[in-house]
Amino acid sequence: MSNPQRGAVEFRAVRKDYGGFTAVPNLNLKIEPGQLVTLLGPSGCGKTTTLRMLAGLETPTEGAILIGGQDVTRLPANRRDVTMVFQSYALFPHMSVLDNIAYGLESGGMKAAEARDHAARGLDLVGLAGRGDRLPSELSGGQQQRVAVARALVLEPQVLLLDEPLSNLDARLRRRVRTEIRELQQRLGFTAVYVTHDQDEALAVSDRIVVMKDGHIAQDGAPRELYEAPASEFIADFIGEANVIDCQILSVAEGQARIGVGGAELTLPARKGRPGAARLAVRPNAFHVRTDGPGLEGRVTSAAYLGDHIEYEIDTAAGSLFVVDAASSTARAPGSSVRLQFSGTGVALIA
Repeated sequence: MSNPQRGAVEFRAVRKDYGGFTAVPNLNLKIEPGQLVTLLGPSGCGKTTTLRMLAGLETPTEGAILIGGQDVTRLPANRRDVTMVFQSYALFPHMSVLDNIAYGLESGGMKAAEARDHAARGLDLVGLAGRGDRLPSELSGGQQQRVAVARALVLEPQVLLLDEPLSNLDARLRRRVRTEIRELQQRLGFTAVYVTHDQDEALAVSDRIVVMKDGHIAQDGAPRELYEAPASEFIADFIGEANVIDCQILSVAEGQARIGVGGAELTLPARKGRPGAARLAVRPNAFHVRTDGPGLEGRVTSAAYLGDHIEYEIDTAAGSLFVVDAASSTARAPGSSVRLQFSGTGVALIA
């Protein structure tokens, strides 16, 4: 009988101390089967420690970790039914690609011929059929990373763990391989926990993003939610760019707040706000640059034409704002008077 919780992950009040330093104070997190959840945050935020505890490479000081409904807190790594893809690929250089993939299966007791059949299917899964006889050095960095993914997948783990898997690839290759990983995860429906410090990577691959700061969860939600409605200045600044400006909540009614900012007004979801001083996060592309009409008055101090958009620095009563305008093919000259109108997305009250 199949386990309906297969692939589910849960951290219950997990704490991790290293001597007198607490890396993760009190982590409570649930991951549903079939989700790709990214742990995102700056260096030292606790994301890698969390992944290593899930993998069995670190033991929690307190709390419990469950995989597929089973408490695995004290189980060794080889009994957890998870596999990890590392940033370094960790392929055996003297072994063929096919043998690299089959190695884990044979080590687990599978006969060599059967293991190689599984390995060949794994290569096919990641789009590398026919390359099994090559050495890792004969493949590109992106292909080697796909081999590492195939080696993990053929073990049919409950959860695939990916630790900064694209950090050794150049920018263009990272975009391609992250797309391939996401398509593979969606097609096969496996649970994945992905660690990165790259915000674009997290936005591109995730069902959910868990942003960590000082070992705590700063915000947990879908990529669009975190980008368009950050809960704090830290989230607004860490995921993408944002102008964080002072404002006044003038009134609140039926969950909507009327907001005054630099002489302009707008209405936004109140998010537990109440009348008085507040802060507003505005994405650079959440402005429409106009010459007249309602909006925030400003003066262009710099303009840069970048092909498909123009980047401005604009002085306003709310401060100097960074604005990205995709609507105009001709940059407005420094010194020009403009009106900044707020768009319907990318503007949010923050704590």
